[in-house]
Amino acid sequence: MAESEGRVALVTGGSKGIGRAIIAEILEPGMKVAFNHFDPPEDDSADGTIQFVEERGHEVLCERLDASNYEAVQGFVDTIMEKWGRLDILINNAGITRDTLFMRMKEADWDAVIQVNLRSVFVCTHIAMRPMMKQRYGRIVSMASVVGLMGNVSQANYAASKAGIIGFTKSVARELAGRNVTVNAVAPGFIKTEMTDVLSDQVKEAFMKQIPLGRPGTVEDVARAVKWLISDDAAYLTGQVLHVNGGMLMP
Repeated sequence: MAESEGRVALVTGGSKGIGRAIIAEILEPGMKVAFNHFDPPEDDSADGTIQFVEERGHEVLCERLDASNYEAVQGFVDTIMEKWGRLDILINNAGITRDTLFMRMKEADWDAVIQVNLRSVFVCTHIAMRPMMKQRYGRIVSMASVVGLMGNVSQANYAASKAGIIGFTKSVARELAGRNVTVNAVAPGFIKTEMTDVLSDQVKEAFMKQIPLGRPGTVEDVARAVKWLISDDAAYLTGQVLHVNGGMLMP
Protein backbone atom coordinates (compact mmCIF):
# COMPACT_ATOMS: atom_id res chain seq x y z
CA MET A 1 0.00 0.00 0.00
CA ALA A 2 1.45 3.38 -0.99
CA GLU A 3 1.95 5.77 1.89
CA SER A 4 0.19 8.55 -0.02
CA GLU A 5 -3.11 6.65 -0.04
CA GLY A 6 -3.81 7.58 3.60
CA ARG A 7 -3.66 4.92 6.27
CA VAL A 8 -5.49 4.19 9.51
CA ALA A 9 -3.40 3.98 12.68
CA LEU A 10 -4.26 2.83 16.19
CA VAL A 11 -1.96 3.99 19.01
CA THR A 12 -2.45 2.71 22.54
CA GLY A 13 -1.70 5.11 25.36
CA GLY A 14 -1.83 8.06 22.98
CA SER A 15 -2.93 10.89 25.26
CA LYS A 16 0.51 12.07 26.36
CA GLY A 17 4.24 11.36 26.43
CA ILE A 18 5.66 8.96 23.86
CA GLY A 19 2.19 8.05 22.61
CA ARG A 20 1.26 11.63 21.74
CA ALA A 21 4.69 12.20 20.18
CA ILE A 22 4.19 9.13 17.98
CA ILE A 23 0.82 10.40 16.80
CA ALA A 24 2.33 13.79 16.00
CA GLU A 25 5.23 12.23 14.11
CA ILE A 26 3.37 9.68 11.99
CA LEU A 27 0.64 11.97 10.68
CA GLU A 28 0.80 11.96 6.90
CA PRO A 29 -1.61 13.19 4.21
CA GLY A 30 -4.97 11.50 4.59
CA MET A 31 -4.05 9.47 7.68
CA LYS A 32 -6.77 8.75 10.20
CA VAL A 33 -5.81 8.14 13.83
CA ALA A 34 -7.45 6.26 16.67
CA PHE A 35 -6.03 6.09 20.17
CA ASN A 36 -7.01 4.95 23.61
CA HIS A 37 -6.01 6.17 27.05
CA PHE A 38 -6.78 5.21 30.63
CA ASP A 39 -6.14 8.53 32.35
CA PRO A 40 -8.15 9.52 35.42
CA PRO A 41 -11.45 11.25 34.52
CA GLU A 42 -10.10 14.60 35.68
CA ASP A 43 -7.08 14.37 33.32
CA ASP A 44 -7.84 16.14 30.04
CA SER A 45 -4.63 15.13 28.23
CA ALA A 46 -6.59 13.13 25.65
CA ASP A 47 -8.51 16.28 24.66
CA GLY A 48 -5.19 17.92 23.88
CA THR A 49 -4.19 15.07 21.57
CA ILE A 50 -7.58 15.16 19.83
CA GLN A 51 -7.28 18.91 19.28
CA PHE A 52 -3.73 18.52 17.95
CA VAL A 53 -4.82 15.94 15.36
CA GLU A 54 -7.95 17.78 14.28
CA GLU A 55 -6.13 21.09 13.88
CA ARG A 56 -3.90 19.38 11.33
CA GLY A 57 -6.90 18.27 9.31
CA HIS A 58 -7.04 14.60 10.30
CA GLU A 59 -9.94 12.48 11.50
CA VAL A 60 -9.49 11.05 14.98
CA LEU A 61 -11.22 8.56 17.27
CA CYS A 62 -10.52 8.29 20.99
CA GLU A 63 -11.83 6.07 23.77
CA ARG A 64 -10.97 5.74 27.43
CA LEU A 65 -10.43 2.01 27.81
CA ASP A 66 -8.10 -0.56 29.31
CA ALA A 67 -5.91 -1.84 26.45
CA SER A 68 -5.64 -5.22 28.20
CA ASN A 69 -9.43 -5.73 28.16
CA TYR A 70 -10.20 -7.93 25.15
CA GLU A 71 -13.88 -7.01 24.81
CA ALA A 72 -13.19 -3.28 25.12
CA VAL A 73 -10.44 -3.33 22.50
CA GLN A 74 -12.54 -5.49 20.17
CA GLY A 75 -15.34 -2.96 20.43
CA PHE A 76 -12.98 -0.09 19.64
CA VAL A 77 -11.49 -1.86 16.62
CA ASP A 78 -15.01 -2.70 15.42
CA THR A 79 -15.81 1.03 15.58
CA ILE A 80 -12.66 1.84 13.61
CA MET A 81 -13.56 -0.70 10.94
CA GLU A 82 -17.17 0.50 10.71
CA LYS A 83 -16.08 4.12 10.37
CA TRP A 84 -12.98 3.82 8.20
CA GLY A 85 -13.06 0.32 6.73
CA ARG A 86 -9.48 -0.68 7.42
CA LEU A 87 -6.68 -0.77 9.99
CA ASP A 88 -3.12 -0.46 8.73
CA ILE A 89 -0.95 0.41 11.72
CA LEU A 90 -0.92 -0.67 15.36
CA ILE A 91 1.45 0.97 17.83
CA ASN A 92 1.45 -0.88 21.18
CA ASN A 93 2.58 1.91 23.47
CA ALA A 94 0.47 1.62 26.64
CA GLY A 95 2.55 0.96 29.73
CA ILE A 96 2.97 1.54 33.46
CA THR A 97 5.59 1.03 36.16
CA ARG A 98 5.27 -0.23 39.74
CA ASP A 99 8.91 -0.06 40.78
CA THR A 100 10.18 -1.59 44.00
CA LEU A 101 12.87 -4.02 45.09
CA PHE A 102 11.82 -7.55 44.20
CA MET A 103 11.88 -8.71 47.82
CA ARG A 104 9.28 -6.01 48.59
CA MET A 105 7.26 -6.43 45.41
CA LYS A 106 3.63 -7.29 46.03
CA GLU A 107 1.73 -9.70 43.83
CA ALA A 108 -0.50 -6.80 42.77
CA ASP A 109 2.56 -4.83 41.58
CA TRP A 110 3.64 -7.74 39.41
CA ASP A 111 0.18 -8.45 38.02
CA ALA A 112 -0.62 -4.83 37.17
CA VAL A 113 2.56 -4.30 35.15
CA ILE A 114 2.29 -7.61 33.28
CA GLN A 115 -1.40 -6.91 32.60
CA VAL A 116 -0.95 -3.43 31.15
CA ASN A 117 2.45 -3.79 29.50
CA LEU A 118 2.37 -7.33 28.12
CA ARG A 119 -1.21 -8.58 28.03
CA SER A 120 -2.29 -5.40 26.21
CA VAL A 121 0.20 -6.20 23.44
CA PHE A 122 -1.31 -9.67 23.07
CA VAL A 123 -4.88 -8.32 23.11
CA CYS A 124 -4.38 -5.44 20.67
CA THR A 125 -2.21 -7.44 18.27
CA HIS A 126 -4.54 -10.44 18.34
CA ILE A 127 -7.48 -8.23 17.37
CA ALA A 128 -5.73 -5.84 14.96
CA MET A 129 -3.96 -8.55 12.96
CA ARG A 130 -7.22 -9.92 11.58
CA PRO A 131 -8.14 -6.96 9.34
CA MET A 132 -4.45 -6.57 8.47
CA MET A 133 -4.19 -10.17 7.32
CA LYS A 134 -7.39 -9.83 5.31
CA GLN A 135 -6.15 -6.72 3.50
CA ARG A 136 -2.66 -8.23 3.19
CA TYR A 137 -0.97 -5.20 4.65
CA GLY A 138 -0.08 -4.13 8.15
CA ARG A 139 2.56 -2.56 10.37
CA ILE A 140 2.76 -3.46 14.06
CA VAL A 141 5.28 -1.78 16.38
CA SER A 142 5.43 -2.47 20.12
CA MET A 143 7.25 -0.49 22.76
CA ALA A 144 9.89 -2.60 24.51
CA SER A 145 12.68 -1.11 26.65
CA VAL A 146 16.40 -1.28 27.23
CA VAL A 147 15.44 -2.68 30.64
CA GLY A 148 13.97 -5.72 28.91
CA LEU A 149 17.46 -6.59 27.67
CA MET A 150 19.73 -5.56 30.53
CA GLY A 151 17.46 -5.63 33.59
CA ASN A 152 17.32 -2.99 36.28
CA VAL A 153 17.16 -2.91 40.07
CA SER A 154 13.58 -2.45 41.36
CA GLN A 155 12.08 -3.21 37.94
CA ALA A 156 11.79 -7.00 37.81
CA ASN A 157 8.13 -6.73 36.78
CA TYR A 158 8.77 -4.03 34.15
CA ALA A 159 11.82 -5.82 32.75
CA ALA A 160 9.90 -9.09 32.50
CA SER A 161 7.04 -7.39 30.64
CA LYS A 162 9.38 -5.72 28.16
CA ALA A 163 11.47 -8.85 27.60
CA GLY A 164 8.19 -10.64 26.92
CA ILE A 165 7.33 -8.08 24.24
CA ILE A 166 10.62 -8.79 22.48
CA GLY A 167 9.99 -12.54 22.36
CA PHE A 168 6.40 -11.96 21.33
CA THR A 169 7.48 -9.65 18.51
CA LYS A 170 9.89 -12.16 17.02
CA SER A 171 7.36 -14.99 17.17
CA VAL A 172 4.39 -13.12 15.71
CA ALA A 173 6.60 -11.60 13.00
CA ARG A 174 7.27 -15.11 11.70
CA GLU A 175 3.56 -15.93 11.65
CA LEU A 176 2.35 -12.78 9.88
CA ALA A 177 5.12 -12.22 7.35
CA GLY A 178 3.33 -14.23 4.67
CA ARG A 179 0.44 -11.74 4.78
CA ASN A 180 2.72 -8.70 4.35
CA VAL A 181 2.30 -7.69 7.99
CA THR A 182 5.55 -6.63 9.64
CA VAL A 183 5.98 -6.84 13.41
CA ASN A 184 8.81 -4.94 15.08
CA ALA A 185 9.69 -3.33 18.41
CA VAL A 186 11.38 -0.17 19.60
CA ALA A 187 13.44 -0.39 22.79
CA PRO A 188 13.92 3.09 24.27
CA GLY A 189 16.61 3.82 26.81
CA PHE A 190 16.43 6.65 29.34
CA ILE A 191 13.81 8.96 27.83
CA LYS A 192 12.67 12.23 29.39
CA THR A 193 8.96 11.73 30.12
CA GLU A 194 6.53 12.20 33.00
CA MET A 195 7.40 8.65 34.05
CA THR A 196 11.12 9.41 34.37
CA ASP A 197 10.72 12.96 35.73
CA VAL A 198 9.66 11.53 39.10
CA LEU A 199 12.97 9.67 39.52
CA SER A 200 15.45 11.04 42.03
CA ASP A 201 18.43 13.08 40.87
CA GLN A 202 20.68 10.25 42.05
CA VAL A 203 18.92 7.71 39.83
CA LYS A 204 18.93 10.08 36.86
CA GLU A 205 22.65 10.73 37.31
CA ALA A 206 23.34 6.99 37.40
CA PHE A 207 21.51 6.56 34.10
CA MET A 208 23.35 9.47 32.49
CA LYS A 209 26.72 7.91 33.31
CA GLN A 210 25.75 4.92 31.17
CA ILE A 211 24.85 6.96 28.05
CA PRO A 212 27.76 7.64 25.65
CA LEU A 213 25.82 10.39 23.85
CA GLY A 214 25.60 12.21 27.16
CA ARG A 215 21.93 13.15 27.23
CA PRO A 216 18.55 11.58 27.90
CA GLY A 217 16.46 10.72 24.89
CA THR A 218 13.38 12.71 23.92
CA VAL A 219 9.93 11.42 23.03
CA GLU A 220 10.61 12.69 19.52
CA ASP A 221 13.68 10.42 19.26
CA VAL A 222 11.44 7.44 19.92
CA ALA A 223 8.62 8.66 17.69
CA ARG A 224 10.95 9.08 14.71
CA ALA A 225 12.09 5.48 15.06
CA VAL A 226 8.47 4.32 15.04
CA LYS A 227 7.73 6.48 12.00
CA TRP A 228 10.54 4.81 10.09
CA LEU A 229 9.44 1.30 11.04
CA ILE A 230 5.93 1.87 9.69
CA SER A 231 7.18 3.52 6.50
CA ASP A 232 7.72 1.83 3.15
CA ASP A 233 11.46 2.35 3.68
CA ALA A 234 11.32 -0.37 6.37
CA ALA A 235 9.11 -2.78 4.40
CA TYR A 236 11.80 -5.49 4.48
CA LEU A 237 12.24 -5.39 8.27
CA THR A 238 10.29 -7.69 10.54
CA GLY A 239 10.98 -9.34 13.88
CA GLN A 240 13.53 -6.65 14.72
CA VAL A 241 14.19 -4.56 17.83
CA LEU A 242 15.32 -1.00 17.13
CA HIS A 243 17.36 0.32 20.04
CA VAL A 244 16.93 4.03 20.79
CA ASN A 245 19.18 4.51 23.81
CA GLY A 246 22.09 6.85 23.01
CA GLY A 247 24.52 3.94 23.22
CA MET A 248 23.45 2.91 26.72
CA LEU A 249 23.27 -0.68 25.50
CA MET A 250 24.84 -1.96 22.29
CA PRO A 251 23.50 -5.50 21.81
